[in-house]
Amino acid sequence: MQATEMFTILGWMLLWAVLIGALTLALLRFLRRASILVQICLVVVATVGVLVAGMVSAFNAMFISARDLEVMWYILGVASAVAIAISLVLGAGVSRNAIRLVAATRRLGSGEALGDSVLPPSASRRSVPAMNSELAQLAGALEASSIKLEESRRREAAVETARRELVSWISHDLRTPLASMRAMAEALEDGMASDVPAYYRKIITQTDQMAVMVNDLLELSKIQAGTIRLSAEALDLYDLVSDAIADLAPLATQRGVRLDGGGDRECMAVADGPSLGRAVRNVLLNAIIYSRPDGGVLVSVGRDGSDAVVDVLDSCGGIADDDLAHVFETGWQKDRSRSAGMPLDGDAPRYSGAGVGLSMVAGIVKAHGGSVTVANTGEGCRFTLRLPLPATSTKQTGTP
Repeated sequence: MQATEMFTILGWMLLWAVLIGALTLALLRFLRRASILVQICLVVVATVGVLVAGMVSAFNAMFISARDLEVMWYILGVASAVAIAISLVLGAGVSRNAIRLVAATRRLGSGEALGDSVLPPSASRRSVPAMNSELAQLAGALEASSIKLEESRRREAAVETARRELVSWISHDLRTPLASMRAMAEALEDGMASDVPAYYRKIITQTDQMAVMVNDLLELSKIQAGTIRLSAEALDLYDLVSDAIADLAPLATQRGVRLDGGGDRECMAVADGPSLGRAVRNVLLNAIIYSRPDGGVLVSVGRDGSDAVVDVLDSCGGIADDDLAHVFETGWQKDRSRSAGMPLDGDAPRYSGAGVGLSMVAGIVKAHGGSVTVANTGEGCRFTLRLPLPATSTKQTGTP
């Protein structure tokens, strides 16, 4: 074959390739919303068309017998049929997987769990049609999104339930002092109060109680929103616990509860003194309130590996195993009547009574990079606060 004939054949093939390629691109653009099966078949048909056009150009330029030309046409026909059949099978599989992914996406949007129905065999133990790598990655991403969304919905439902319960409990706790204040105010207005100064003192006490409740809620909202501001400084947990014991000693005496402590002197930690002190006081206050009158509360400070540990052991009689997981939930109270007996007169520290004390403890300790746990032990419960120790820490023992 001469060079001119070769260039002629190549020129015709290039011309047909450009024309068929341009027509295919135009059709693909026109059919861009059509099924992927149609688009794949169109690409295969265009490829076969370019091949046929090139072969026809070659046949016209070469001297081929009629018998050979007939054989070549048979070969092109069979090859074209096989190519189109394979494209149909491939396109049908891709289209089927795409439809499954669309259905999975709709279920995901409606809040249903996807399960294993969209995953390829490599990601699921169930037998499902194989997907190419891109669709398999998309299926895996959808499954991961489904899991995350389901977890998010559960958290949202739990938060909403807790919010509704907290609003209900707060409404109940606010209604009682408000009703009492109204009754006393009406008695004062009608001149029916036998001891006017005592009525005034009770009204002030109830007002302080509601103020404490509102302040606790504001503090809790900052903790849950992550906007609480901590001023980290080196402090001695031994001194912080000693101050908390001294502040709550009158309340413990009033309720007939023994309050004592021990542990390591100069147990240093890097923390915000006011907020951490509030957390320790809340735990001690909870222990004193729920301990039996002849019981005791023991506080200890020490070290455990790289953590500073504050243990509070009370004599409350223990907590049911089913309730241990709810102790640090906002607004949760196992027995509201017991906290209702908390004295408010005199120098006894006030508390909100809304079930936010221990949830504040958990939030404050978490903000310090620590943890708080509770477990039944002996005649009561052990609350354990863990905080990271600074790099340099000395160890001395003593008794608060």
